[in-house]
Amino acid sequence: MIKVLVVDDSALMRKLIPQILERDNMIQVVGTAMDGQFALKKIGDLRPDVVTLDLEMPRMDGMETLREIMKHYNLPVIIVSAHTKAGAAATFRALNIGAFDFVAKPRDVLSAQLEGIAQELSTKIRVAAASRKVKLVPAVAAAPPLRKVKLERRIAERAVAIGLSTGGPNALRYLLTQLPSEFPAAVLVVQHMPEGFTETLARRLNEECALDVKEAQSGDLLLSGRVLICPGNRHIKIRRMPLGNIAVLTDEATVNGHRPSVDVLFRSLAREFGPDGVAVLMTGMGEDGADGMGEVKASGGTTIAQNEESCVVYGMPRAAIERGHASRVLPLESIPGVLLAQCNLQTQQANNGLAGGPRDEAARLK
Repeated sequence: MIKVLVVDDSALMRKLIPQILERDNMIQVVGTAMDGQFALKKIGDLRPDVVTLDLEMPRMDGMETLREIMKHYNLPVIIVSAHTKAGAAATFRALNIGAFDFVAKPRDVLSAQLEGIAQELSTKIRVAAASRKVKLVPAVAAAPPLRKVKLERRIAERAVAIGLSTGGPNALRYLLTQLPSEFPAAVLVVQHMPEGFTETLARRLNEECALDVKEAQSGDLLLSGRVLICPGNRHIKIRRMPLGNIAVLTDEATVNGHRPSVDVLFRSLAREFGPDGVAVLMTGMGEDGADGMGEVKASGGTTIAQNEESCVVYGMPRAAIERGHASRVLPLESIPGVLLAQCNLQTQQANNGLAGGPRDEAARLK
């Protein structure tokens, strides 16, 4: 049995969340708490395996509670987040501190919408319990990003597609802050995340990265040094057009239970870019992206999977590796340098060796 402590200042949520969780015969809600002070005491008494945590609480709020849990207990914590811009911003701060993952509360908890998060919450609790200890990505401060520089962005002839799920926001933050403003390829990202949260993710990354980061819109040009984050509840594809390569958003059915789906992005990368495409599959649960990575490899593209030791959850990369679709398996710290080396190498080959050389780390890893 997985023992769960539910922490929420709403009496209604303290009643409803245990009800939906206890339908799972592997989960036992051992207690509830109305604020952080009660939560810390109950963690010491009840020794739960996983904590679900509201961020907006009186006395000791969720953020301070999370810091104390990380400091004293190192338990996996799943944030139950308000589906608002303020809630999204707070959720990303919590993920930076060490929260395992999050689910977004429905806007109307009195409606049947709460049923929509039941399976998601149960699944994430199971995965969190299996992980037991929190894995933190390398500190960005250890390798500060380059200063933001305004550059004239050109149509990219190479594209990097990245797929992530659980543990993805922090891993993506680390990866992108290590790439220079003059990165010679376009970057497209599918992060499994509800709509509304991806806009906040893109804005925060743009503030921290030398690259230009934005939430994607249909018709956005694929420019070197530009990162397009797929909006929640949409799919993203790549299209080669006479006047420039673009991103296209669609509302097609879910794939592998997801919208956005990494497989949708990877398949379009294989079809449109062939050997000029790079697919990167990083931390996350499930198998989304594994088959699409196989198509990228078959088209002559480069395929990279994050290794188990640096993943919060190893599901997505493992699925691709076990099917033989990953050409390289790398720790998170090595992926930025390899991407830069690979894209610079492609640029040099395309320009008959006239392009500039990669940074030192990229050159070493090439």
